[in-house]
Amino acid sequence: MGRADGSDRRVTTSAVDDSTATILHVDMDAFFAAVELLDHPELRGKPAIVAHSGGRSVVTSATYEARKFGVRSAMPVAQALRLCPGAVLLEPHMEKYRDYSARVMRIFSEVTPLVEPLSIDEAFLDVAGARRLLGSPARIAALVRKRVSDETGLTCSIGVAATKFVAKLASGSAKPDGLLVVPESETLAYLRPLPVGALWGVGASTQESLARLGLRTVGDLADTPLQVLQKTVGEASGRKLHDLASGLDPRPVTPESREKSVGHEVTFERDVAEAETLRRELLRMAAQTAARLRSSGLVGRTVSLKLRFADFRTVTRSRTLAEPTNVGRRIYEEVVAAYDAMGVEGVPIRLIGVRVEQLQAAEEGRLALWDPDEEWREAERTIDEVSARFGRGTIGPASLVRPKTPPGEGAPARP
Repeated sequence: MGRADGSDRRVTTSAVDDSTATILHVDMDAFFAAVELLDHPELRGKPAIVAHSGGRSVVTSATYEARKFGVRSAMPVAQALRLCPGAVLLEPHMEKYRDYSARVMRIFSEVTPLVEPLSIDEAFLDVAGARRLLGSPARIAALVRKRVSDETGLTCSIGVAATKFVAKLASGSAKPDGLLVVPESETLAYLRPLPVGALWGVGASTQESLARLGLRTVGDLADTPLQVLQKTVGEASGRKLHDLASGLDPRPVTPESREKSVGHEVTFERDVAEAETLRRELLRMAAQTAARLRSSGLVGRTVSLKLRFADFRTVTRSRTLAEPTNVGRRIYEEVVAAYDAMGVEGVPIRLIGVRVEQLQAAEEGRLALWDPDEEWREAERTIDEVSARFGRGTIGPASLVRPKTPPGEGAPARP
């Protein structure tokens, strides 16, 4: 995958046989920062950071010029300015980002009806049916890039491949402002040199486990017997990793027409700064949100954390999953990771909330290559069954059984 600063960018510069590469992954380049630069053209080509000006603020986005200094999203602003002291700070404006996102998604939908948004600034497109009218997939991708540039003033990077997974990897390789086509016949040649961390589901701990076996590239993993992988990372994850390393990903592009979300939030009677209390609340709300999703037969792809501080400043952080979920533990791990990345531990919190967005029917999620949350999913289904028989709250995560505390200490006000 390309580095966040674009220093190892790869693009397609000559004609290739793209007849089988009908899936596009379109990813806007430094989207929030790029939108802000539309109002500040004098800053083009210079390091700029999008963030609130508060002392504990974190980076929302940054230009590629700032990223070359090591600036990253969710990094404390103070740290970012130490790395890049010449960067200009720009206040974020979410309403503008939503407006430009709608414009970009409209362009996509005019190219093909098969558009699957992943977040505010990226989407999958299936252009198989558009070839007769608009030409080859690479030509369609070039058309999309031109229209986005002409109609919004923004740039995007596009990966063109035979599968969603490879298309997403290719768009990352092409950043910024590039196009990379990976024909089906060249999929394995593209995948094999990549580090194992490029595969969905390979976090730091899994990467360490694989490294102990001497598996450092996708090619190493693809050449490893399935049984060896499953013994190391589990049956489901081993199968998933082996399939991805072999270029297998049968998931279709699934248009999402719903504008729904499910979530919970709580306002505390007193501002709460204790990380343990906040994490317990996140676990409780993640479990409730997941139970509502399951009871409605839904899964969601984007998990959001909402925090309101003592000064009433409100921030939201979203994380898009590789696969949609309705598992409370997965939702909890994502919102806790978002909380930890913000670097606000010890800061008094007035309100905290969990929300899952980009919903779809649970049946649509069964085409995933693997179920990384299989054990948690079964445990939570058992909780659902017990709750249906004896009432909600009869059984739940042990972490929510808190020791007795003095009345009112850290107690949240329930909505």
